[in-house]
Amino acid sequence: MAVAATIDSRLQLAFENGYDAEAGKVILKTKSFNNIKVTATPDQLLAVTAALVPLQQLPLYSIKRNDTELITAE
Repeated sequence: MAVAATIDSRLQLAFENGYDAEAGKVILKTKSFNNIKVTATPDQLLAVTAALVPLQQLPLYSIKRNDTELITAE
């Protein structure tokens, strides 16, 4: 049986940086914060984001959490 353990987590914020009229898509600029505690809850990450967004010049588009898991055989 395989076992997965979360070993790393990253918070990624995407900001609107304009609009590409030809492609019909929003242009995004991302900022990543590495070494987020793997035990951090979504509410805690949202609180951190709420503190960081007013310091930015661009409007927030999305919030992502990227986890890395190590899969081993039990």
